[in-house]
Amino acid sequence: MLSTTPPSAPARSAVRLTWAAAWRDTRFLAAGIPLALPVWLIALVPKATLLLLGATLLSIRPLTAAQRGRLRALRGVEVPPLLRSARTPAGLLTSLRTTVSWRQVGYHLVAGPLVAAGALALVYGWGAGLVASTVFGWTWLMPPTSPVRDQWLRTDIPLTAGGLLLLAVLPTAVRLLARLDRAVAVRMLGPGRTAELEHRIEEVVESRAGLVDAVDAERRRIERDLHDGAQQRLTSLAMNLGLARRTLKDVPPEAMQVIVEAHEEAQAAIDELRDLVRGLHPAVLEDRGLDAALSGIAARAPLPVRLDVELAERTAPTVEAVAYFTVSEALTNVAKHARASRADVSVRTAGGRLRLVVSDDGVGGADASRGSGLTGLRRRAASVDGSLSVLSPVGGPTTITVELPCVL
Repeated sequence: MLSTTPPSAPARSAVRLTWAAAWRDTRFLAAGIPLALPVWLIALVPKATLLLLGATLLSIRPLTAAQRGRLRALRGVEVPPLLRSARTPAGLLTSLRTTVSWRQVGYHLVAGPLVAAGALALVYGWGAGLVASTVFGWTWLMPPTSPVRDQWLRTDIPLTAGGLLLLAVLPTAVRLLARLDRAVAVRMLGPGRTAELEHRIEEVVESRAGLVDAVDAERRRIERDLHDGAQQRLTSLAMNLGLARRTLKDVPPEAMQVIVEAHEEAQAAIDELRDLVRGLHPAVLEDRGLDAALSGIAARAPLPVRLDVELAERTAPTVEAVAYFTVSEALTNVAKHARASRADVSVRTAGGRLRLVVSDDGVGGADASRGSGLTGLRRRAASVDGSLSVLSPVGGPTTITVELPCVL
């Protein structure tokens, strides 16, 4: 006696998943069929080919947006936009000259319609398979006198078997075409490798500029907190100790010595804190600009400095801070290592660039590759997309040239 066992639960689950995936793939492919209608109209109406082709080219932007929406809604794939030109005939012509835009045109004129034709064939295949697989059952619903019931061996069984075979093959075909459609759409509508790298470089430049601005803003905040908080408290303490040192006359010498030492330490701490605050971010740079701040550096330098500043435009605050600290560190290096008798500082703006030139009449021989202070200057300039070059032959003179963008 033969016995049949029902399919196991995992098998039933796999069948349900297969058919659910086939339905999702079919829906994804069918959604792309209407988007190929412009090209099909070109094939059906040859006399209006030029008109329809021009209309299709002008519709590249909305067609691409629609395809991206289809991929996003039915596949969860986000294809970034590519056409960024202005909505004018000149802007359209400019965008169509690019490789990426021509890939989009190729997709909408060739690849998209071909995939849509395959999708249309599969949709018809589903309908044909469903109808053919039920022919045998519908035949037996006919009246006994119907001539159709006499054709079951010659037509009904082959049609039913063919329909069932078609339904068994269609899920695989739909899955393969859906994968091909997704891959082609992402490849031709999405950015190429070059565009991705350019976009990534733009993001890195923007993030670096934001990071530099954030660091500069934090430095300013610390400078204000130190100037308005700790420095004021130390100044008050030094004043009180100075007052006690002058007015207290009947204290033991040991106690007076402690007061004197505390007063001197407080004054030394104020001087060090003042230098630290000035090194973080000088207030004169924010209040009066780069010219006044560099004048202060030149006045405090331990050697004569001739300063020549000509600024045609106000640079970004972050760039001003970089220029200020670059000149300050350069003059400090000159005073420590160059054995120079004088230094010249020239600052100019032209063509959206800030050019700094620091020169001295010292012994020369400066080399940024040996890990000296020039390495720090080069890194500081590079932080805002600037450059630094050093010309320092042995015997001198030394010339440091720094170029910075006026706007980040």
